[in-house]
Amino acid sequence: MTEQADELVAYGVQSGLGFADWTLFRSALTHRSYLNEHTDVDWEDNERLEYLGDAVLDFLLAEYLFTSFPNAPEGELTALRAALVRRETLARLARQLDIGPNLLMGHGEAETGGRGRPATLCAAFEAVVGALYLDQGLDAVAGWVLPMMERELALARSEVSDKDPKSRLQESAQAELGITPRYRTLRAEGPDHAKTFTVEVSIGETVVGEGSGPSKQLAAQRAAIAALARRDEWPGPAPATPADPE
Repeated sequence: MTEQADELVAYGVQSGLGFADWTLFRSALTHRSYLNEHTDVDWEDNERLEYLGDAVLDFLLAEYLFTSFPNAPEGELTALRAALVRRETLARLARQLDIGPNLLMGHGEAETGGRGRPATLCAAFEAVVGALYLDQGLDAVAGWVLPMMERELALARSEVSDKDPKSRLQESAQAELGITPRYRTLRAEGPDHAKTFTVEVSIGETVVGEGSGPSKQLAAQRAAIAALARRDEWPGPAPATPADPE
């Protein structure tokens, strides 16, 4: 193995990981910019592993929350899972694990702050989850991820229990952007006694969430949950209006 590969193995062991196939871990920590600058590399970047890890996390945390909170309604479980898998949370876990400094990344991407970007850190964390799942299965992923998520769960429960999703979304959007979210019913399908409503929520001109349910109110709440989980995709604050020349 190369010296670089040895360093990755040492980092993985330090992070509590024990791969049988360390090439999976290497791919999980390979940003596509590294391959662009190293055309002789014979392994793939972490985007496919990110896709798999995202699905594994969704299932693992859905099962964990379902079992841990047997009396919680579906809406609360959905909100908790959304808080645990959102980009902000996973990027924070990646920082705690020092994933950024250990990424294989092109010089140009690194020099422009790529190692600290929340999207990059979140993707790498998900890719490590995907790699661990392929290497050792769901139990190994649970043993590594759930202790970290237990620390995040207290924050998520506090956030979810304080207010309903629509209130939390409105407060966040007004505080961060000075904009009140707008809800619009997209469609109502099915017979009168069993309709399913679909509602979207927008912040400014950007659609930030969509939800469906047996009532407009529940559909709107689910749209708000989706929007809160995608906070990093909200529009930026409006630019300040230049003052009139005196």
